[in-house]
Amino acid sequence: MERLIFHIDVNSAFLSWEAVRRVKQGLPDLREIPACIGGDPKKRTGIVVAKSIPAKKYGIQTGEPMAMALRKCPNLTVVPGDFALFDQCSKAFKRICASYAPVMESFSIDEVFLDMTGTSLIYPDPIATAHEIKDKIYKELGFTVNVGISTNKLLAKMASDFEKPDKVHTLFPDEIPAKMWPLPVRELLFLGKVSEKKLVEAGIRTIGDLAHEREERIQALLGEKAGHQLYEYARGIDDSPVRAQPEEAKGFSVETTFNDDIISMEQILPVLLEQCDVLATRMRRKKKKCTCISVTFRTLDFKNRSHQTKLENPTDLTDEIYRNAKKLFGEFWKGQPLRLIGVALTNLTEDGFEQLSLFEDTTDKERHQKLDAAMDAIRSKYGNSMITRASIMNSNARIARKAKAQMENERDRDVGKEIK
Repeated sequence: MERLIFHIDVNSAFLSWEAVRRVKQGLPDLREIPACIGGDPKKRTGIVVAKSIPAKKYGIQTGEPMAMALRKCPNLTVVPGDFALFDQCSKAFKRICASYAPVMESFSIDEVFLDMTGTSLIYPDPIATAHEIKDKIYKELGFTVNVGISTNKLLAKMASDFEKPDKVHTLFPDEIPAKMWPLPVRELLFLGKVSEKKLVEAGIRTIGDLAHEREERIQALLGEKAGHQLYEYARGIDDSPVRAQPEEAKGFSVETTFNDDIISMEQILPVLLEQCDVLATRMRRKKKKCTCISVTFRTLDFKNRSHQTKLENPTDLTDEIYRNAKKLFGEFWKGQPLRLIGVALTNLTEDGFEQLSLFEDTTDKERHQKLDAAMDAIRSKYGNSMITRASIMNSNARIARKAKAQMENERDRDVGKEIK
């Protein structure tokens, strides 16, 4: 049976949810005037979190400083975010969506996937059903959504990002050449700025160019794993299931949340190294090694993005884990301001035999093993705060210093945060 997947996305969620409340109070509709959800423009944390369509016409962009937005549009209406309201609206939105499907996956606070496979007897016309869901949400809750329809999650989400607001779009496999391939390559889901730059410099400017290129060339440009995944995506291939609950995994993870937005790799890398060091130390204490490393980051719209890589051989080396985490960030982060960074180590194996290549130079690995063992021994005897890596200690990034206290708390936990 061919799958049928809906992706439902609230249009300008935070602004729409605040607008609905204000309309009920007799105030102007934020969606119809130059307006945004954001913070105090006098502070560095004053950032545009969501904007109206009239505000967009002034060139205002999500993530830019509020002071800059006000220079573009002096009469801009700025409203602070109310996260209790956002949570309430999100739950109401998801209750309606869940009533239509056997399985719903919450993708973010304002996005869901519905697996509508096998519902043809109840809903014989998928497009009519999508309109019914969309209109029901608007009638009962007062805000609009976009619905994308396809045979997998990738294409359904790509479809929902087409023309907005208050639209239903399809992107079935036979529609890919006309609807998806002409788009700029940057529009492909999970393709970051670094990868875009490499592809464009190689003459691959559209998703269609990527789909018709040799996979070996894409892997040479982007790496074997990332190149394969993005090549598959460009051809519309995605077999990931819609999950009612997050996939169960066992491992170790840590996340750091920041009050100020992170905007550069110089800010990210010291935090990332500290996180990898915390997790690797924790894992070695448990006599484990990991074969999967993933990074998570949260953008200013409170959407989490996670990306992972699988290793050929299990590892417990801090440097190797950090090197892979840094590579994941470089491949998938598009440069948006961030408020959270996380690392997770999963697919654990017992510390033991490792298959080595006859041609592998083990000198560097042995050096890092000795370094990790020495640091573990010092921390075990004298405490976690007695030794740290120079690249972290000497960092001038204020954001890294603010994260240090949280990382120390992580180190001092005997077992730490484990993924159940």
